[in-house]
Amino acid sequence: MNRSLFSAVAAAVVLSAAALPALAQNVAIINGKAVPKARMDTLAQQLARNGRPVTPEMEGQLREEVIAREIFMQEAQKRGLDASEDYKAQMELARQTLLVRELFLDFQKANPVTDADIQAEYDKFKAANGGKEFQAHHILVEKEDEAKAIIASLKKGGKFEDIAKKQSKDPGSGANGGDLGWASPSGYVREFSEALMRLKKGQTTDVPVKTQFGYHIIRMDDEREQQIPKLEEVKPQIAQQLQQQKLAAYQQELRTKAKVE
Repeated sequence: MNRSLFSAVAAAVVLSAAALPALAQNVAIINGKAVPKARMDTLAQQLARNGRPVTPEMEGQLREEVIAREIFMQEAQKRGLDASEDYKAQMELARQTLLVRELFLDFQKANPVTDADIQAEYDKFKAANGGKEFQAHHILVEKEDEAKAIIASLKKGGKFEDIAKKQSKDPGSGANGGDLGWASPSGYVREFSEALMRLKKGQTTDVPVKTQFGYHIIRMDDEREQQIPKLEEVKPQIAQQLQQQKLAAYQQELRTKAKVE
C-alpha cells in the first residue's frame, strides 16, 4: 500500500472514531443539523410528569417524534414563520406558562405535605363526621290535614312505601317508597333531624313534622355509628387537597405582596 493511500485510510479511521461520541449525543442529523438526544430526554420527562412513563418499547416512537418535529420546524423556519408576530406572541405565552409551572413545582418541592399534616386533617374530618347516622323513610305532603290522614291510614295498617309512592311530593325519595338511605342528622333541616332522633327503631312520627318543604311523616328504620373510611383509603385525596390549599395560600401571598398599579 503506498503512503498516500495508507494516510487516507488512517484519516478515515480517526474520523469515524471521533464521530462515535457525537452520534451517541445526537438522535439524528437532519439536513446537516444535529438533533441532540437531550430532546428525547426532555420529552420523556414531560410524558412522565403527565403520568405516562416512557418504556424501552416506546423509545423508538419517541425518537421518531423528535425527528418529525425537527423536520417540521426546519420547514417552518424556511418559510419565515418563526419571525411572525403571532408566533412571537404565542411563544411569550408559552414561556410564561412554563415559568409559572416551574415556580409552583419548586414551591411544592420545598413545602411538601407531611404525614403529620395528613393525620391532623384526617382527625379533623373524623371529629366533624363522627356520631350516629340513621336509615329512614319519609312521606312529604303540602298540607297538615293530608299528613294527619296518612298517619291515620298507617295506624290502620296502611303500607308506608305504597303511600309514599302515591302521595309523597319529594321527587328524590317518593318513587322509592320514601327511602332516604343512610344519612347523618346534620344532612337534614333542623326540625326534621330533631324529630328523627327522637324516634326509636321502627317507630313512625304520630304527628306531622313541619319544615320549610311541607309536612313530613317520618319512620326511623335503623341507626349505627357513622362509617368513616380508614386513613389509608383517603390519604392520597387528603394529601392532594392539602397541597392545593398550600399552593393557593402561596399564590394569594404573592398577589398580596405585589405592587399593582
